[in-house]
Amino acid sequence: MKVTKFVESAFPLTSAPLIQCITNEVTCESVANALLYVGAKPIMADDPREFKSFLNVSDGLLLNLGHISPTREQNIILAAEYAHEIDVPIVVDLVGAAASPLRIEITKRLLKNQPTVVKGNISEMRSLCELGSEARGVDVNVSEQTLESLKELQNGMIKLTDKYPEIVFFATGEKDLVCQNGTCFLLSNGVAELDCFTGTGDIVGALCCALLGEGLSPVKASVTAITYFNLAGEVAKLKTKGLANFRQGTLNQLSLLFEDSKWLEKAKGEVFK
Repeated sequence: MKVTKFVESAFPLTSAPLIQCITNEVTCESVANALLYVGAKPIMADDPREFKSFLNVSDGLLLNLGHISPTREQNIILAAEYAHEIDVPIVVDLVGAAASPLRIEITKRLLKNQPTVVKGNISEMRSLCELGSEARGVDVNVSEQTLESLKELQNGMIKLTDKYPEIVFFATGEKDLVCQNGTCFLLSNGVAELDCFTGTGDIVGALCCALLGEGLSPVKASVTAITYFNLAGEVAKLKTKGLANFRQGTLNQLSLLFEDSKWLEKAKGEVFK
């Protein structure tokens, strides 16, 4: 089964979904603009006194663990509980979880609220699957991206989907894994330069949340978000020189790539067996 069946031509988003983001301050501006570039609307409020007001009119909730404090942890849990109560889609991003047992424990608490999608890089997802990781900080360990390691991760993610069948889990890296209900897709778009500027994973999580707010299924939202962003990077690499220009070019392509009616045909991936 080819992955193109799960990539939707949803951008630009027609319903202008409002996405409530409790995210990393380092990438907050990039995430907000990325949402605007594809037709969504961001709100970056993280004061719990406002959660009900904003979530009652929001189409999705993005929870990013990139900057944790006792107060931020409490706020993330509160937001997840209320979003689950009123059936707002939730995307959880495991930033830094490969190096921090605390973030794994927070994620396990969040899983009790049945988020729609849980994402991280390959090393972060290995940690959630209790496979161990040699990663430092928020980067993927190179040794954990071999085919053998990906097969090991696939088995771990399938066990997660057995326990949480309603949740889509996905891991990003040189190749990306998307799993639900025992089925995993291996996606192959992207360029190495996407590892060289901060916030790429945060943006993918935001795009996924926006697609959920637009009404896509969790699997299609995940596959489409990853593929679209990676293709934006592929185009930017061809048109720019230097990492600063590449970063700007990738972000710029978020608002341009959908103008190419054939962008979906460039999606690479298939069921991982």
